[in-house]
Amino acid sequence: MNSFRAACIQLRSSDDVEENIRVTSELIREARGAGADLVATPENTTLMAPDGGAKLENSFTEDYDPALPRFRRLAEELGIWLLIGSLAIKVSDRKTANRSFLIDPQGRIAARYDKVFLFDVDLPSGETYRESKTVAGGNRAVMADLPWGKIGFSICYDLRFPQLYRRLARAGSSFLAVPSAFTETTGRAHWHVLLRARAIENGVFVIAPAQGGTHANGRRTYGHSLIVAPWGEILAEAGMEPCVIMAQIDAAAVRVARDRVPSLRHDKEFEGP
Repeated sequence: MNSFRAACIQLRSSDDVEENIRVTSELIREARGAGADLVATPENTTLMAPDGGAKLENSFTEDYDPALPRFRRLAEELGIWLLIGSLAIKVSDRKTANRSFLIDPQGRIAARYDKVFLFDVDLPSGETYRESKTVAGGNRAVMADLPWGKIGFSICYDLRFPQLYRRLARAGSSFLAVPSAFTETTGRAHWHVLLRARAIENGVFVIAPAQGGTHANGRRTYGHSLIVAPWGEILAEAGMEPCVIMAQIDAAAVRVARDRVPSLRHDKEFEGP
């Protein structure tokens, strides 16, 4: 069970939750029809709201979220592992969690992960983001067992914090998920190099489904969903349009890469500033 087919669903989600569920489900079916065993969707799968207030208004607690049970049934129907990159799950009157869900082929939730690092930035382009105003950040790293090895979770801005991925790799992850909605500005500059770096420095496969295009509030995301091998090769890449990309994943390549460059074995604590 070393080899499997991984698929990334690239979306251009809007503020219409029902339409986003419909489009995502169609693309998941397309991926399974092409032979995917693991299907991953991007951050904000079912809602790219115009602003934080609209996001809160259109969000639900986990028990009442309209998308989650439908995606669970779909995973069971298709017999796939399904990673929903993130849903906005209401955790208080003022905030949501940016939460990933891993669903197994029986439709059970195998793992949950709340985005740890929140996107509070002022970009040179004039774009300003304050994710922490309406999102409650997580506080723990999460990984789960797949039939082919362990997968570690992250979401979008987490990508800029290599210590998270190092911890996941040292704990045994062979695959890292990076569902994202990178801005066009930051994506053009950093998306490829950061994803390849995380793969190379940890000797892992990186599976990074993305949002791409112009959304409800005029925000533009970069697209270019990627699947990257442990040696840094790009195995599959999307453009800007909604689509499915796929790659054959040979989990044995993780051991090969880590034997060639054994940096994980050379990690150590050290003194300094």
